Amino acid sequence: MTFEVPEFTEETIFTWGAPPLKFGAGAIDEVGFELSAYDVSRVLIVTDPGVNALGAPQRLADNLSRHGIESEIFDGVHVEPTDDSMNKATEYARAQGPWDGFVAIGGGSAIDTAKAINLLTSHPDELMDYINKPIGGAKVPPGQLKPLIAVPTTAGTGSESTAMCVLDILSMKVKTGISHWRLRPTLAVIDPLLTMTLPPQVTAAAGMDITCHALESYTARYYTTFDRKKPEERVTYCGSNPVSDLWCEKAMSLLAKSFRTAVQRGAEDVEARSDMMMAATFAGMGFGNSGVHIPHANAYPIAGMVKDYRPQGYPQDEAMVPHGESVSLTAPEAFRFSFDSAPERHLKAAELMDPRADRVNDPREQLPGVLTRLMRDIGIPNGIGGVGYTEADVPDLVPGTMKQQRLLATCPRTPTEDDIADILTKSVENW
Repeated sequence: MTFEVPEFTEETIFTWGAPPLKFGAGAIDEVGFELSAYDVSRVLIVTDPGVNALGAPQRLADNLSRHGIESEIFDGVHVEPTDDSMNKATEYARAQGPWDGFVAIGGGSAIDTAKAINLLTSHPDELMDYINKPIGGAKVPPGQLKPLIAVPTTAGTGSESTAMCVLDILSMKVKTGISHWRLRPTLAVIDPLLTMTLPPQVTAAAGMDITCHALESYTARYYTTFDRKKPEERVTYCGSNPVSDLWCEKAMSLLAKSFRTAVQRGAEDVEARSDMMMAATFAGMGFGNSGVHIPHANAYPIAGMVKDYRPQGYPQDEAMVPHGESVSLTAPEAFRFSFDSAPERHLKAAELMDPRADRVNDPREQLPGVLTRLMRDIGIPNGIGGVGYTEADVPDLVPGTMKQQRLLATCPRTPTEDDIADILTKSVENW
């Protein structure tokens, strides 16, 4: 008797992965112990000038030395990394190497830069070779990378638990990324005490990144609706699935409990800071496998084509739209667009984000209403107009969104250029 496997045309398989975690107050002081389990004698600590000035990278270096590991601190990470800044960081690492491993400490910018350094020093090709199509070559890393421990200092990107890094391509004025499971950190060490001094504006922006990660992942196209893939064709983003859903639901519940408190009283509320760090990691464990869609696709040109906007709490030497702000600005309208594809998921997400919210007459307004109240309460700019864009800029923004086909493919309702233009236009003001 033989067992015959039926020929499937629709997808029946989803994938899920995340790094091991070490979570809790004081966890930063156990990085040396964790790294000593690997064949590592010399590591590069990757951070940015602001985090370095606070002393945590040196604390890490001292901890590593107690375990016989030599280290050097590189603090040249650019907030909101670019292809230029990642190439410069890689050049430094190559010149000062070789390295047995890496420790990234900072926000998503530091962790993403460390991922790129690890990739480009382990398998030396050009950065653009690995960038996602259609912008880059989407080359698959040919082998394992070096050990990388990620120590986040902001509650936002979830980069410590994802297999991707994000950057601006300066010549194209667009954000994009590299996505492959080999980029996922070896270990995430999450210490909520590292976030206690974050300014309210940074807490708010980073928290909106968590929010959109969880919401977009939860409302993403379900994995069984995709065409069947061959094993070698499987990508990091496989669509919403039962495992990612669990993490996203928990992240939304934590946000409902603690987001406003972390913005308003974050300097003294350790519990709220812990909840936000846990929410960021949980949302990363969700979207890092299922994917994000329209709000993140729109965010890339919004950030990449910034004019003169300089947000409080961030370096003022150049214009920028923080990633968490850029993803949030079109989210209310994007969820109006995607509502009909999965009404029950949108309503469940709204309930998790604000269990006490009154039901409105038009169900498609439930989630956008919950989002806009949150954004107003924590001081997020009022739509893309709040960061310097007008309706006249929409035709210039649309092409940057349409380049993000890896993200748009995850949307349960595939948008056209006209749809994206409509979402952007209606997002000039959100309230």
